[in-house]
Amino acid sequence: MKYYIIAGEASGDLHGSNLMKQLFRHDPQADIRFWGGDLMQQAGGTLVKHYRNLAFMGFAEVVMNLKTILNNIKFCKADILKFQPDVLIYIDYPGFNMRIAEWAKKQGIKNHYYISPQIWAWKENRIRAIKRDVDKMYVILPFEKDFYEKKHGFPVEFVGHPLIDAIHQRPKTDAAEFKNENGLDERPIIALLPGSRKQEIAKMLTEMLAVMKDFPEYQFVIAGAPSQEFSFYEQFLTDDQVHFISNKTYDLLSVAHAALVTSGTATLETALFKIPEVVLYKGNWISYQIAKRIITLKYISLVNLIMDKEVVTELIQNDCNPKRIKEELHKILNAENRNRLLAEYDHLENKLGGEGASEKTAQLIIGTLK
Repeated sequence: MKYYIIAGEASGDLHGSNLMKQLFRHDPQADIRFWGGDLMQQAGGTLVKHYRNLAFMGFAEVVMNLKTILNNIKFCKADILKFQPDVLIYIDYPGFNMRIAEWAKKQGIKNHYYISPQIWAWKENRIRAIKRDVDKMYVILPFEKDFYEKKHGFPVEFVGHPLIDAIHQRPKTDAAEFKNENGLDERPIIALLPGSRKQEIAKMLTEMLAVMKDFPEYQFVIAGAPSQEFSFYEQFLTDDQVHFISNKTYDLLSVAHAALVTSGTATLETALFKIPEVVLYKGNWISYQIAKRIITLKYISLVNLIMDKEVVTELIQNDCNPKRIKEELHKILNAENRNRLLAEYDHLENKLGGEGASEKTAQLIIGTLK
């Protein structure tokens, strides 16, 4: 069968690659064409566009790049018509994917959505378009099933979280070897995950690195985003206590002792690696004021949202300052607090449904088409 997959971000590339491996496994004749990244390309199939040319985040950035976005939508529609897939599979990335889904429905093409847009956080009115245009929805967070089915009367499949597969199936990283290969010393590592966009990275690293001198017995290691060049990070490498490693975030997390993490998927990844963390967010004042009025969630981290309580500390906007970061980092370095967090992380993984999300989704998609 012919599958057309659209992923527009790094996380979508990861989950798309694991889904593609299972599609090829259960449908050896699969012909897959996709928008994604390096990981999906390694899985096989034909890459149409790389996500690095698609990721426009924030109100201003979208407006500035509107012409490019519209041209991408036009090109995507033409490419789909030429390929004539049996199914379109969307991975998150709702601003783009929902436009394609509306058009594809009118062409009689089946629309399957893997990893739901987070409409429970904002833009809940998108449910009307989802109910109209999406034939099958596969959700990865346990509370999403109730949100869709009980609140909105739209049946979905809860398949578990694909991050569990991605983390459990990766080769084990040897800590001593990793440190040696990357020029690190023997001190325990505090991993810094500042995000993926330049403005976000600069703002968050400024706050994170401000506490470095208070923890001389640790080395701070910045997890470089694959979408950014090393030259951008050089401005932050001003001390031998801070190091930089690009495109090895999972290896870094697997050997880290603690982490400071910008709000996003990385908060959940860090928890699944069983690393105590403090979650940070500090945005542009205007953007934050807008977001605060649109988003009405109790928490900003996926860890706390899934557990429906504060498991990890969240320092947001004015609370995201060196004094508070120092206090909370000291707490998670304390043995008693670490043990409490690790126990909560075990409960979190159980709630996420264990391994097998990618395979389950692939089998459901293939079964539906047959």
